[in-house]
Amino acid sequence: QVQLVESGGGLVQPGGSLRLSCSASGSIFSFNNMCWYRQAPGKERELVALSTPFGTTNYDDSVKGRCTISRDNDKNTVYLEMNSLKPEDTAVYSCNAGPRRYGTTWYPGDSWGQGTQVTVYS
Repeated sequence: QVQLVESGGGLVQPGGSLRLSCSASGSIFSFNNMCWYRQAPGKERELVALSTPFGTTNYDDSVKGRCTISRDNDKNTVYLEMNSLKPEDTAVYSCNAGPRRYGTTWYPGDSWGQGTQVTVYS
């Protein structure tokens, strides 16, 4: 399994920005789909953004236009740039390696980071 470590969460006011980072161990990073999930209290985990090794990105409708996922294969790091943050973006954000798509649905891979808290408050 890939070891993942997230960083970059914190407290921010509405309209603010954060950049989350996820550092991955191992040499297989370049071959993995990488993604960010989030889970808010009392809600199910949801896929926020996904990046494939071929450069394809997917975003949940709730963050389209406000978030950008990117990856640096040389540094084995994937980023999630979040702008125009809203209170409803408050959640624990977790990095995941190796998600796979079956039909039109993406399912997470086996490797997770510990998560980083993002809190958007007025």
